Amino acid sequence: MPGRWVLYVYPMTGRPGVALPDGWDAIPGARGCTPQSCSFRDHFAELQALDTGVYGLSAQDSEYQREARDRLHLPFELLSDSELRLKSALRLPTFNVAGTELYRRLTLVVDDGRVAKLFYPVFPPDRNADDVLAWLRANPRGAPTLSS
Repeated sequence: MPGRWVLYVYPMTGRPGVALPDGWDAIPGARGCTPQSCSFRDHFAELQALDTGVYGLSAQDSEYQREARDRLHLPFELLSDSELRLKSALRLPTFNVAGTELYRRLTLVVDDGRVAKLFYPVFPPDRNADDVLAWLRANPRGAPTLSS
């Protein structure tokens, strides 16, 4: 995909009235998906000003992703990788909870199809968009970068 874009990968977005899996709060880095998404929403205009697109991705199905996008008023798409294909293709880290395999939280900055920056681990999640913006401003598109 041409251009510069951010792909933030997260475990799962909770849904009002639906309990999170048992043990969720004890898993390091599991909580914070909604605040992370809302932070990218709140900084969307700044990202656009830097000619940078945004996508979120989790292993939740497309219907779940659409509901979360609409409920959270996100101006970008939440993508579904319910078959964990990127896990194999990019060797992305995962964890298991209540018999379900989910992605660990990470963020990629991609320039013209090449990973320019990896943020991992991402903590705290609600600061991820700020950290990404700081990196984007310090590394204008076309400047040499290191993946790390």
